[in-house]
Amino acid sequence: MIPSSSVGLSSDILARATPKLKPFDSGSHSDFGSQLRKAVEEVAKSQNDADSAMKAFESGDEVDVTKVMLAREKASLAFEATLQVRNKLLSAYKDITSMPV
Repeated sequence: MIPSSSVGLSSDILARATPKLKPFDSGSHSDFGSQLRKAVEEVAKSQNDADSAMKAFESGDEVDVTKVMLAREKASLAFEATLQVRNKLLSAYKDITSMPV
């Protein structure tokens, strides 16, 4: 289940990371920064979709409960995967910065 405070967290991560993820002038549109930005946008979209499905269900709209639960679980898994990728990137960064020159 997704904690309510994490629903907007991926949007916050994206807003903070966007200025730092400017693509370099290689001419290719598939650099690491744009791929990471796209992945975080997908996670934010899945969280927003799950949130809107849950709100529709809570307001009494005719929404299938299984679709709401699947959307929430999909958003939760995407968020957890994003956190794991972030942890691995931070670990790699720390390893690289601690290497002797």
